[in-house]
Amino acid sequence: MEQRTYHQYCATARTLDLVGERWTLLLVRELLTGPKRFGDLQASLRGLGTGLLAARLKHLEHEGLARKTTLPPPARTPVYALTEAGEELGPAVLALARWGLKWAMGERREDDTFHPGWAVLGLRACFDAGAAAGLRAVYEFRVGDEVFHALVDDGSIEALHGPAQRPDATITIGEDTFADVAGQRLTLAEAVETGAASASGDAEALRRLKGLFRLPAPRSRRPETKTT
Repeated sequence: MEQRTYHQYCATARTLDLVGERWTLLLVRELLTGPKRFGDLQASLRGLGTGLLAARLKHLEHEGLARKTTLPPPARTPVYALTEAGEELGPAVLALARWGLKWAMGERREDDTFHPGWAVLGLRACFDAGAAAGLRAVYEFRVGDEVFHALVDDGSIEALHGPAQRPDATITIGEDTFADVAGQRLTLAEAVETGAASASGDAEALRRLKGLFRLPAPRSRRPETKTT
């Protein structure tokens, strides 16, 4: 498949030459949270056929943004992982996520897929470093069948798939309720108050949790019509 190009000697255009094709940047999004098997990527990207997924991964490999590797024992599983150049797309992907929360999310459509694990990047995108000053805590999130956790260390965060070894606080919530929280139709505190979610663990860690992640207020992209 011939690679499309804008034929512009411009950094933005050259970047879009590499990651501007449909699905490519979403593959980068998936790999930003760690190495993934081919099947993992296919499961997370519903609508992306096997052939096109293979082509996009080959493109990322060819352009030096991803590579094939094998997980260490005992897994020994073939996976795809980002290179250094691919990892450095992280801030751009997080910026797109923040923009989307403000300007693009809107209501969930009936045919929209939602994976709670996408929140691993969402936690990084919405993290308020100032609110985490002086805090060292590990938060575990159990959303439906998925588990991920966040390590907060004095203004920094590392969010990862899988359970935490020794979480200071644990939040359990259903997938649909979590989607409502992500879409800002409900706050986590409201979900806990109504029993749609539960929170347990260290009282101070739980108290500070509500200020650690700040979602931008949704805005309409259409300018307001002024009445006279």
